[in-house]
Amino acid sequence: MFSWPLGPLPTLAALAFGYLLGSIPFGLILTRMAGLGDVRKIGSGNIGATNVLRTGNKKLAAATLLLDALKGTAAAAIASRWGIEAGIAAGFAAFLGHLFPVWLGFKGGKGVATYVGVLLGLVPVMLAVFAAVWIACAYITRYSSLSALVATAVSPVVLWFLGYEKVALLFLVLTLITWWKHSANISRLVSGTESKIGSKG
Repeated sequence: MFSWPLGPLPTLAALAFGYLLGSIPFGLILTRMAGLGDVRKIGSGNIGATNVLRTGNKKLAAATLLLDALKGTAAAAIASRWGIEAGIAAGFAAFLGHLFPVWLGFKGGKGVATYVGVLLGLVPVMLAVFAAVWIACAYITRYSSLSALVATAVSPVVLWFLGYEKVALLFLVLTLITWWKHSANISRLVSGTESKIGSKG
């Protein structure tokens, strides 16, 4: 049921391809090109869209969000031409590449945008599911981080019931990693100190 027909060389090629795409630090590149300096020296120190937003440039943050997602989509979708296993391997590596880019001393972002991008690349209909859960949770709680955590928790369950068992197992792993990367946010949510959407804090 969970056989892996790819040989070691195709799997390694898919992993390398995905990692190289995922490790492109768009947040850092865009902020430097815009003359805003090193985004790693402000806020959380992450290279993702949330920290780019702390520069005050919403358009740059939106571009970072889009590009961080699309690199996951490209890795998974292109590699999937050689089979779903190749897409899964490349998507997994793209996600890890964003979190742990070798070019930046393995210090990257938290991965939500790339998570969504890989989801889009492997099972496009799941983008609507993720978005619906995120929007509903954000509307009710006003917490962006909680919305992302809930949406990532729901995704592998929905994938499993839709019959995408291998992809569901991938996203179970990605969800666990995402929650680990958001441990500080979880602590603030528990203590009631996490910033809400629209908050100046």
